[in-house]
Amino acid sequence: MNLNRILTTVIGLPIVIVILVFGNIYLIDVLFAIIAAMSIHEYFDSFKGKTNPVSWLGFVACGLIAFIHLIPKQYTIITIGILVPTSILILFLQVIISNMKTNVQDIAVTFLGICYIPLFLMYLPLLIGSENGKILIWFVIIAAWGTDIFAYIIGKKLGRHKFSKISPNKSIEGCIGGTLGAIIIALIYTFGINACLKMNINYLFITVITLLLSVVGQLGDFSASSIKRYVGIKDFSNLLPGHGGMLDRIDSLIFIAPFAYFLLNLFFIFIFYFFLSIFSLKKNTNVRNPPSLPSPFPLFL
Repeated sequence: MNLNRILTTVIGLPIVIVILVFGNIYLIDVLFAIIAAMSIHEYFDSFKGKTNPVSWLGFVACGLIAFIHLIPKQYTIITIGILVPTSILILFLQVIISNMKTNVQDIAVTFLGICYIPLFLMYLPLLIGSENGKILIWFVIIAAWGTDIFAYIIGKKLGRHKFSKISPNKSIEGCIGGTLGAIIIALIYTFGINACLKMNINYLFITVITLLLSVVGQLGDFSASSIKRYVGIKDFSNLLPGHGGMLDRIDSLIFIAPFAYFLLNLFFIFIFYFFLSIFSLKKNTNVRNPPSLPSPFPLFL
């Protein structure tokens, strides 16, 4: 690991930690909007000479992240869903207005960038803004960057079997080691939370969730690599010395974001109703009017 990589981590990581721990949700929204804008700029720039993306629409989508918590909570997911058909409509209008100067390939690259970066990344501030979100977000970060760190170390030491030509430096051993390492860190974090905050978070749930998110994060890494191979670049930029660009640093986080949001919410809602149904059947009670649903996080308990 080179010196630039270490220095970037030592300087950048504490800043991220301070903002995530002490920053209010609106500051966090702005932070992720800026990160998304920097990432989509790198993404569009990587296609220079191949396509002419509708970049302004991508930056507008990134800017919406800064206002995500100003939208009433019950309409948030609906709003994100509306962005998809609205983006398609605007992109085809661009084709018509420009008299085909913007073509189908341009809008395909643009639409992929909008879905891939701001729409996916939007789920991280949503997760942080949920109850106990500032605890939950660290499981996501561990799954993404814990996997990266251990995959790098294990791959260097034990890597023998290449995983894919898309990313020739990655090995099967590194991928497996990355996931196992992330699970270990997540369990240590869980132990610390249980001890310090007097919680009783279920270790099996954490193991399953971290396993799933780690695998998804590695798929995100390979997906970003496939884009770089297509456009013929090694890194999206040199913004972060030793790490490449912003998009190189958060490629796994982007993929994990929506899955983490729904896994940590809907999965436990399903478990709640499943056990509620069993309990109600045993008690021979009416389950048409179940008690109000608690926050997803206490279902770890």
